[in-house]
Amino acid sequence: MANHFDLEEQEQIEQLKHFWNTWGTLITALLVVVFAGFAGWNGYQYWQKRQATQAAALMHAVDVAISAQDAARANQAFADLKDKYAGTVQAAQAGLMLAKASVEQGKLDDAKAALGWVVDKGDEGYQALAKLRLSAVLEQEKKYDEAFKALEGTVPESFAGLVADRRGDIYAAQGKRTEAVEQYQRAHAAIEKGMEYGRIIEFKLNALGAEPTVLAQAKTPTSETQR
Repeated sequence: MANHFDLEEQEQIEQLKHFWNTWGTLITALLVVVFAGFAGWNGYQYWQKRQATQAAALMHAVDVAISAQDAARANQAFADLKDKYAGTVQAAQAGLMLAKASVEQGKLDDAKAALGWVVDKGDEGYQALAKLRLSAVLEQEKKYDEAFKALEGTVPESFAGLVADRRGDIYAAQGKRTEAVEQYQRAHAAIEKGMEYGRIIEFKLNALGAEPTVLAQAKTPTSETQR
């Protein structure tokens, strides 16, 4: 009986040797690839976290410098962000912060430079925000053609109403009532029903002697009512 088990074990060992001789190299190679990929992914995750942490520290430095009205330090921190962490969310946020502070200080050229950088380097959400704010700065300078141009290109659908509203503001600033009303109507239609911003657009329309198309249609008597 013992010999019988020895023979079975020997056969299994021989089968295992044959299997390993046939597939061992491939299995080893696959394991190396899997573990290398796993190590690479962990390394990438660590690198991303490290980038985000360092970028956040520089963004905080921009914020602190702005609060202290230290333009030189704010600009230096933002320059470091652009140089080392251009692809981070923090860099785009810092650009918007710096632009806002520059507008408040009347430094419109600095604001345009910061916003232009976010338009070029930020993700689509921050790009859209930067376009809207850049357009507003250019309108403030009465550079209306450039203000319209700043709004060109694709934006996320959620920004469509805001872009139309911004165009309406530019037309209104030029005294072009018909065009302004048309854009405000589009903006009102695109804004989600019940949002407070819709009331602001209604106010702008009312100031031009108009009202949202939907409300106007609701107030128009139907043929049945007239009868």
